[in-house]
Order: sequence, then C-alpha cells, then structure tokens
Amino acid sequence: MTLIIFFVMLITESATEKLCPLRASIDVLEGEYFFLCYLGSRQEHFQEEACTITWYKESAGKQQLIKETHRIVSQKNFLEFWPAELSDSGNYSVIHSNGKQNFTVQKWTLNVLEINKSSCFNENHLTTEIKSAGTGHSLKCNDLSVYENDSVTWYKDCKNYEHATERELNFRTLTVQNSGIYTCKILISHEGKIYHSTNTIKLVVEEDASEAVTLEIVGHHEEIETEIGKEEILNCTGFLGYYMQEDASLYWLINQTFPEPCTGIPENEPSICEEELKKLQLGNKFYITRLLRIKKIREKDLHHNFTCMLQADESTQIRIVKLKTGKTQDLPVHIFTTGMVLALLFPFVAVAVVFVFVIFRVDFVLFYRYVCRRDDTAGDGKEYDAFVSYLKDCVSPIDEEREFALKILPMILEENFGYKLCIFERDIFPGGAFVDDIHSFIDKSRRLIIILSQNYVSDRAIYELESGLHKALVERKTKIILIEYMPISDYNFLPESLSLLPSRRVVKWKKEKSLPVNSRFWKNLRYLMPAKPIKIKTKGHYNNLDLGSEAARPWIEGCDFNAII
Repeated sequence: MTLIIFFVMLITESATEKLCPLRASIDVLEGEYFFLCYLGSRQEHFQEEACTITWYKESAGKQQLIKETHRIVSQKNFLEFWPAELSDSGNYSVIHSNGKQNFTVQKWTLNVLEINKSSCFNENHLTTEIKSAGTGHSLKCNDLSVYENDSVTWYKDCKNYEHATERELNFRTLTVQNSGIYTCKILISHEGKIYHSTNTIKLVVEEDASEAVTLEIVGHHEEIETEIGKEEILNCTGFLGYYMQEDASLYWLINQTFPEPCTGIPENEPSICEEELKKLQLGNKFYITRLLRIKKIREKDLHHNFTCMLQADESTQIRIVKLKTGKTQDLPVHIFTTGMVLALLFPFVAVAVVFVFVIFRVDFVLFYRYVCRRDDTAGDGKEYDAFVSYLKDCVSPIDEEREFALKILPMILEENFGYKLCIFERDIFPGGAFVDDIHSFIDKSRRLIIILSQNYVSDRAIYELESGLHKALVERKTKIILIEYMPISDYNFLPESLSLLPSRRVVKWKKEKSLPVNSRFWKNLRYLMPAKPIKIKTKGHYNNLDLGSEAARPWIEGCDFNAII
C-alpha cells in the first residue's frame, strides 16, 4: 500500500513539476488568468497533513500575508489570480511550516504588463526562438493553466492559425515562411465566467543557421584620449546571438573593483558610476549594453584599467579601456585658411547684401506685404485709400494728363490692386460747399495723391494742395504722394512748404516705360500707398487711350469746371 502511495505521489510531483518551472522573474499581462505554484519535496507530500504553506507579498519592505478574495485564491501549492491586475506587480514568497519552524522555500518577482489595445500581444511579453530551415520543431503553450481541459486557440501574426487547438504546434519541416509571431490563447471557465491566458513566441526561421554563434563584446581593447576635468562616458556592448539569453551578465570593473550604481540624481551622483543594464534588439540580433559614467577625469583615473566583462554560457569575454591625455594640436591649415578667407569676404558680402536691399527695397517690402497679408487699413475709420488731386481745367492743352488721372490711375490701382480712390469729378456730387467737401474727403482718405505738372495752376487745385500740405505737415493726419507727370524745372508756382516733404515721396511718370503693371512706377506708387491684402491681377500693358473714343467719352462729357464749383 505504501508503495502505491509512493508511486501516486511521484506521478503527482512529476505533473506539478511541469507546471512549476523554476523562474525568478515572471511577466504576465493584465486582465489574464495567472498562477504562481510552489514545487514541494517528496517528503512534504508524505507529510501533507502536518505541514502548512503560506503565501506572502512584500509591501513597503515588509512581508504581508496574502488574504484570499474572490480574485486571488490560494489552493495549497497554487496562488491563482482571477485575473491579474497591474497592482499585483511585486515580490512574492511562499513559507513552509512544519509546526515548529518556518522556511521560506521559494521567491518570485511578478511583473504585470499593460495590454496592447492595438495588437493581440505585447512586445515585452514574448520569447524568441531561432531555428534552422529544414528541421522539425514544436511551439509549446505550457504553464498557462493548471486545468487540462481548457480550450486552446493558436494565432499567427494575430490571425487564426489553421484551426490548431492543441497545446503544442508541431512543424515537421520548417521553412522561412513559417517565421512569424505565434500566440496561443487558453480559455478557462471559473465560477460562471470565462477567463483567458496567452503566451506569445516569435519564431525566426533562417535559411542557414548552421554556423554557431559566439558571444562576444563589440569592439577591442582601446585607449581613449581625454582631458583632466572632462566628462567621459564609456560604453560596453555584448552580442548575445539570435535570442535574448536571460542569464547573460555585463558589468564594469575598475582595477578589479565594482563601481557604484548611478542614482539618477546629479547632486548625489558618485564621481564614477555604472548605469543600469539595457537590452537591445537590432533586426534578429540581440545585445546587452551598459554605460560607465565618469563625471570628471582625475589624474589617477589615467592609471586605471576600466574592464568590461561579458559572462554567459560559462564563458567570459573582456574588453579593457584606458584613458590618456591627448596632445594639443594646432588648428589644421585648411581650416585656418578657410576661416581667413571667410573673414576677408564677410565685409564685401555684407556691403553687397545692403546694396541689394537698398536697390530692391521696394520689391522686398511689396513681397513681404503680399506673403504676410499685411493690412494697415483695418480699423482706422477711413473710407478711401487716396484722394486724387490734379489739373481741373477741362480746356487743358494736355489731354494725356486728364486721361492719366481719370482713367489709367484708377484702372490700375482700383481694378488690379484693390485700392479705393476718391476723384472729385467722379465721386463728389456738384452743389456742395467746395471748402467743406475738400476738407471732408481729404480727412476720409489715407493718402493725398497730387499729380504735378506745369498746368497745376487752378485755384481749386492749389487749394487742395495747400489743404493736403497742412494736414501732412501740421496735423500729421494724411501722407502726400506727389506724381510728377511731366518733368518740372521750376517749382516756384507751388507752395514753399512742398519742399519740406521727403524726396522719396515723389514718383515720376515716364510715359510708355511706366505703362506696364509691373513697371517701377507702379511698384513705387504701391510702396507709398497703405498696405492691404489684395489679389493681384496681371494685365500686362495699358496703351494710351484715345480720349475721343466711346470708352473715354463718359469721362469728358459735361466736364465744366465752373459748373462743378
């Protein structure tokens, strides 16, 4: 009878051992069923009634007894989570008591990871297996449940895989096409609810993986040139092969002495400290790396051996780094020559830039206004952009001047550039008080455009000019733009105060040369006009109009100066 019990216990222990692998650190996804299990000895199985098992979780540096809830259940050798939550992360231990003494027989570190809502797996919750093409292989979905009759489903790259429902996925002959990320999902029924647990394996099938991979440190022994007082960061990286070996270790030694770990707080940082170990994956290759941070190089550091050691699979690789002071080198000849040439050229380049800006100042300003949609007219209360003053005598021997004022000027500024002009004959109804009208409309305008010529002699024209000069020079309300329609050699017929205006506010009309929309005349005039966002129309050229034509007749008919005033 005793022999039968022994065999039963042996079989039970063997089954439990399959479910309870020795693993110090465990990763599990939140929201999934999970269990911790303790593998007892044969003696404990025979003394089952005399011994007790208690589960603890470390909290604030102290072990606290785990109290069972509807979610966390303890069943002798098993501690089950229905399901695991992020708050379950921590250090666990199981204590065995025989009534006289307590023994801590096993410890775990449990890491509960957040689920990836955009994928069926978490990148941090998978294992990688590298296999050669042409060989057989099995992917195992073990350690997920203590129950044997659970439903199992396999997925490849998050898609259902060939209706596989067993805990092992067998490949008779591997091919490169079998490479992928495989996830097995087990469904478990508990107290009327369905829970699940997953395991993800990244399978890499290589065409030729017959050559054995040797673990090695990247780089060779070296001497690094440095300076006293300078900060240096030494990097050591170890190549692990085509899968992450959890037992691999990488660390620094300073003359066979371990450095202190870095704290992450600059003011409390030791002069030489070692950063935490980091794991890297580049393609299908795995590396581990660790930094040694030297805050300030001292004289004695130049005599140290900084040794990086890689240990894995009972093999050790080392890399020694030494520091030395470098020689102060003179500035290379080509760099010195380049600097001298640039220093000599800089004044000429600066002068050229200023010269170009001065020459094309108007073009730069107009481009800036157009790009930035600048608007100087918003909210100023003005109705017109400019009041146009010109020779009003209808019996003028120079018809072109009237054509320019009544036709060409408004056609370009209003139709092409969106400005609104106030022209006395066109926009002011006869019958009003002349003086009041002049003052009123000049006040409503942002600019006063005066077309100067030898014929600018009428009393009303002179009054408009004097009114505008008074507002520009005394009241400083309106800016004046002078258009010299014909060359003027003698300005004695004009008020003396006109000489106080800046010369840059005079724009000269050059007949055919000034007709194109993009001519210098129109650019200078737009430069002096207020900035406003406009949509430029590109009518290339305006020929002189025949004032006797039907198009020009409405501008001239009935033009009786005495009748207007």
